[in-house]
Amino acid sequence: MIEDEVLESPEDLEQSLEFIVEDEEGGIRIDKYLSTVQAELSRSYIQKLIEDGRVSADGRPVKANFKVKAGTAVTVQLPELKDAEIVPEDIPIDIIYEDKDIIIINKQKGLVVHPAAGHPGGTLVNALMYHCKGELSGINGVMRPGIVHRIDRDTTGVIVACKNDRAHQFIADQLKVHSITRRYQAIVYHVFKTDSGRIEAPIGRDPKDRKKMAVNHKNGKPASTNYKVLENLNHQYALVECSLETGRTHQIRVHMASIHHPLLGDTVYGPGKDPFQLEGQALHAGVLGFIHPTTKEYVEFQAPLPDYFQDLLQKLRHKG
Repeated sequence: MIEDEVLESPEDLEQSLEFIVEDEEGGIRIDKYLSTVQAELSRSYIQKLIEDGRVSADGRPVKANFKVKAGTAVTVQLPELKDAEIVPEDIPIDIIYEDKDIIIINKQKGLVVHPAAGHPGGTLVNALMYHCKGELSGINGVMRPGIVHRIDRDTTGVIVACKNDRAHQFIADQLKVHSITRRYQAIVYHVFKTDSGRIEAPIGRDPKDRKKMAVNHKNGKPASTNYKVLENLNHQYALVECSLETGRTHQIRVHMASIHHPLLGDTVYGPGKDPFQLEGQALHAGVLGFIHPTTKEYVEFQAPLPDYFQDLLQKLRHKG
């Protein structure tokens, strides 16, 4: 979904969940196990999936009284979502560039990219449906028209949407081989003693909290982030530029927290209390560059730092 979660292809949307039972989770009923590791699914819904033969352990369908063992590979096949009508909404959006193939948006803070559970409307997709009059690619399904990649609700900055399937596939192919330029600016806790670095650590679901991501060497997907220190701020914080090679969910937030530099305002992966009472993490997608699907020339788009980010920098620079 992506800080920049890449929706690389239609296969990304397969309704399949896979888990490996940890040592401390062995010996409990499979319905209780799944309700623990996948909190978004209700116990009754899980039981219905088991009844329908959609839950298997080590490749074999199971019954509700099956007890999982450490090391068991549990697979859940979710039924396809029914098509939902997305209503075009006249939501103001900051358009950086637009042509017959693509539209580049400077996404504001608090705007969810596409409809999902808990956010049926009021999203960037609803705004794009209104602005583009339905002329959006359909590769990623009815809930995500035009969306090739996504950034978190509280992350600001550049995002591209596609108006046709040809353009969508062309850009998705670049995302898949990690050839797209994606540079973010973030304010993080603690100063750095080095000027730059590289974080290479797999990211997957946090086994202790399925609503979070984590560096997960057992079940994670490869993830790489390069960072450059732009400025140490007042002996307490730092302004950094992060360049993504991969696009895992919450990648920058997880990677920076893993080296003890969580993002300011990120109460999920950083301190539970934010001293500046921000609305989410101080993270901005500043630069996005790729080969244009029609001209085949490299194009690069930038979004200026939002006001709240600039104001925060000024406070931190002058804080005594």
